[in-house]
Amino acid sequence: MSLSSRMAVVLTTVGVLAGAFLSSIGHLTKERIALNKQREIEKAIIQVVPGTSSNQSLYEEKKLTIYGGMDEEGALLGYAIHATGAGFQDEITFMLGTNIDLTRINSLAILEQKETPGLGAKITNMESFLRYWENKDCSQPLSLRKPAASSPEELSPSEINTITGATISSEAVLNTVNSSLVKTRELKEDGKLKLEGKNAR
Repeated sequence: MSLSSRMAVVLTTVGVLAGAFLSSIGHLTKERIALNKQREIEKAIIQVVPGTSSNQSLYEEKKLTIYGGMDEEGALLGYAIHATGAGFQDEITFMLGTNIDLTRINSLAILEQKETPGLGAKITNMESFLRYWENKDCSQPLSLRKPAASSPEELSPSEINTITGATISSEAVLNTVNSSLVKTRELKEDGKLKLEGKNAR
């Protein structure tokens, strides 16, 4: 066998082994990432639907999953809406908690975002943005307060505070929340958000 042939065999072998190694690492990493993401979702459900002992996925599509948060006896406490929508820089993914009647928001948790650091990224900050979502009336479409208020008490029951200098990011979250609530109400009215299992109530 010539030198060039031997080199070709060696390079091919090395390439195949390296490819197999990278493939196995990628597979293991993918499983770990998926597991971590699921844990993050479980934690967020408990956060936005207080008292949740277990949960059940009630509806799922590409950018919207609706979970039912249940107490220890299997009674429904509220809905956890996992949604993704367009932001200023990229997509924003959040978990929104509501009561059973879909008339009140418990709280909002931002799970993924790539907004501008120091501006739009403040959507993850409790003081700047998230506290203004707690116990809001969502029986009608939510609106954005502009200019920004200095405290939640200055807002109307269905009004959300904007982030100064990051109106686009604030509006992006608001628009996705409103559209997600509309979809969730439609599904509930159509009887598509029912718990399954003998203990479900």
